[in-house]
Amino acid sequence: MSGIKKTNAMRELTAAGIEYSALEYEFDENDLDGHHVAEYLNLPYEEVFKTLVTRGEGKNIYVFCLSVDDELDLKKAAKLAGEKRIEMIPVKEILNLTGYIRGGCSPVGMKKKYPTFFDEMIELVDDVSVSGGQRGLQIRLKSTDLVSYLDAKIGDITV
Repeated sequence: MSGIKKTNAMRELTAAGIEYSALEYEFDENDLDGHHVAEYLNLPYEEVFKTLVTRGEGKNIYVFCLSVDDELDLKKAAKLAGEKRIEMIPVKEILNLTGYIRGGCSPVGMKKKYPTFFDEMIELVDDVSVSGGQRGLQIRLKSTDLVSYLDAKIGDITV
């Protein structure tokens, strides 16, 4: 870990006393697909989660985390969040809202604590990998620790 610069996500987990490991991978800015991350790190798709940021009708921001192999169902996500509908935020707004860039957006350590939701798949895996807060970095930790730390809700949010 000596060569890895600590990110907000890593600092928060360390401060909370949550064990994690930092995993580096090579990335291509033109291909930020999560499948590449899973394959590079030799992890099953169902253990590598992507972080998606959305906006509800009331302009509230919501964070959804799901397996890189799944697609977010906006209707199911809205229902879980208690909104009539939600939409993905434009990529250009990600940095301002979260403090992270596309391909490096972690559910941990965002500028503000947004309501966070995980797909129910997370209950089937012991360990999960999410962005570490920058491209080329994943953090791997106990799925229960991550859900608990983020005070996240779990539900069916995939197509």
